[in-house]
Amino acid sequence: MRKLLLLFFTLFVSLLLVACNGNEATNEDGNQEEADNTNEDTSDENEAAEGDVTLRIAWWGSQPRHDYTLEVIEMYEEQNPGVVIEPEYASWDDYWQKLAPQAAANELPDIIAMDLSYLSQYAENNQLADLNPYIGNEIDVTNISDDVVSGGKVNDGIYGFNLGVNALGFHYNPDVLDEIGVGEIPEDWTWEDYQEISQQAIDQGVYFDNGFQADVFFNYYLRTKGKRLYDENGNGLGYEDDQLFVEFFSMLQEQVESGATPTPDYLAQLAGPEDDPVVKGDGVGIFQWSNQFVGLEDISGEKFKMAPMPGPNVTDGLFLKPSMFFSVSENSEAKEEAAKFIDFFVNDIEANKLILGDRGVPVSSEVKEALLDEVSSSQAEVFEYIAWVEENSTPMGPADPSGAGEIISTLDNLAEQLSYGEITPEDAAQHFRTQAESILSN
Repeated sequence: MRKLLLLFFTLFVSLLLVACNGNEATNEDGNQEEADNTNEDTSDENEAAEGDVTLRIAWWGSQPRHDYTLEVIEMYEEQNPGVVIEPEYASWDDYWQKLAPQAAANELPDIIAMDLSYLSQYAENNQLADLNPYIGNEIDVTNISDDVVSGGKVNDGIYGFNLGVNALGFHYNPDVLDEIGVGEIPEDWTWEDYQEISQQAIDQGVYFDNGFQADVFFNYYLRTKGKRLYDENGNGLGYEDDQLFVEFFSMLQEQVESGATPTPDYLAQLAGPEDDPVVKGDGVGIFQWSNQFVGLEDISGEKFKMAPMPGPNVTDGLFLKPSMFFSVSENSEAKEEAAKFIDFFVNDIEANKLILGDRGVPVSSEVKEALLDEVSSSQAEVFEYIAWVEENSTPMGPADPSGAGEIISTLDNLAEQLSYGEITPEDAAQHFRTQAESILSN
């Protein structure tokens, strides 16, 4: 009996141990399965993380430009899950001050708004990626002309993609022009006409304009004389006779001295664009790029008209300028995705219904056609003017050379000294040549 009970007890313990081991095995399997699931989830998360792309994009401009660009970015992110775009934006001056140290540290944003005057500098410093591999692939150029694409060419590469085209002109308030006794600005007006009408403005106690951006309009003047600000190779100035400098800047100096153009002191005291005499109705008009026309009407609340630049030889002077570029930084680790965003920005019709030509008349013929019924009457006037310039202009020529930014600063300083009467046009011409050629030879 005792042996039978012992046998029964041993059998019971054995069964209990088997059961416990079974449960333990089940728990281990369960834990392993749970661990496997956790690892799979983690792996999926890692794969998703690897699929995500973060792009940094930087541009300059005013608040309206910031606002609609952020909307375009949001639209792109919605259509491209897994892409996150981090915006960086500032005013013109602050933008370039911030970009320079980023470039030096090899930490440029993936997509950079680039201006013609800096394109060569950044490209030749190997800070921008050549876009040729992406053109016709990630960037569709089916409806974009070769001339537009080549606007971003430096040497053998395309280092900036043209976002829109601009042209110089005179944007004037017809009511103020009428007040000084002039019906309209004729299409074929000359620099002599400019000076005569300016005198009529002076006689009525208003300004005619608010001055000229020195490098931009001196280059226009040189082009009308068969010259350029820079030579074809970017190794020197594009004119030999300094009398051309003396003629142009003497005229501008006389405009300030006569009261047709505000003094630098007056302009420096303005709180913002809303205080500009032309905006306030105390001036006739502004010499500027076509993409600034709509903003002028918006900020002034007045209707303006567009006229070509003074001549003669307007066709030789005018050209279609890339309003700005989007470039891809050489240090970007997501160049293909950056190129896809550029394609979206220039080719997507819905995106361009937000942009509405703020960065220049659209480069895509399909987009431009689609926007004709979308844009305001002001923007339609810009489109019309650009169409006129297309038929009355010459090719832009090479991009500004490396060092152009420094040369522009030099010319601006000399132009300001001329306005104050601190230097003669002859001395300024000599100083400019010496400094510019020194910069270009380095």
